[in-house]
Amino acid sequence: MLWRPGLLLAGLLAAGFAWRLLPHAEAGFVASPMGGGAFLLAGAAAVAIGMPRQAVAFAAGFGFGIWPGIALAMAAQMLGCAANYAWARALVGQGARRWLGAGRGAGLARRLIAAPFRATLMLRLLPVGNNLALNLIAGAAGLAAGPFLTASLLGYLPQTVIFALLGGGVAIGAPMRLALGLGLFAAAAGLGWAFWRADPNATGDAEDARPRGFPPA
Repeated sequence: MLWRPGLLLAGLLAAGFAWRLLPHAEAGFVASPMGGGAFLLAGAAAVAIGMPRQAVAFAAGFGFGIWPGIALAMAAQMLGCAANYAWARALVGQGARRWLGAGRGAGLARRLIAAPFRATLMLRLLPVGNNLALNLIAGAAGLAAGPFLTASLLGYLPQTVIFALLGGGVAIGAPMRLALGLGLFAAAAGLGWAFWRADPNATGDAEDARPRGFPPA
């Protein structure tokens, strides 16, 4: 399962270096309130329609620098997450909930209901799964908003920092930042996977959060 986030990482790094090779290309976006606001809205929309959140974090770090990029990426991810969750919770009917209870995401839904904060946090820390699918399943299952959103905020942070660091490192050509980001990515992936496998109830729910055809996000 870990080849997917590795492929995503390689693609983002390749795109960032390719951009820098373009004639007259500038790494950074216009660091203005309007530029930041536009990125926030675009990033939230991208997350809400299923774009990998790591790509949003990488773009934020590449365009705005590490610390502003982290702040913008976190805000965009939480807006997209909350929009997905609220839409699913408000509009999904009992028929769809019964389908969910018998479908491929049934095991994941049960785990989220049984331990919303812990299960959400572990899934966010894993480098696999799909952000959009998890948001919709949580809303459709009627998960409490507080534990779900709090765990999402905490779980988003490590990979957001890592990918913003990588994006910022590519933008300014900083090998040490790139090396640090790659090392942190490997450590976070290994740690998240170890925690998940150490859970006696973990069977395959990480993959259940990635329906067929969905990329890791």
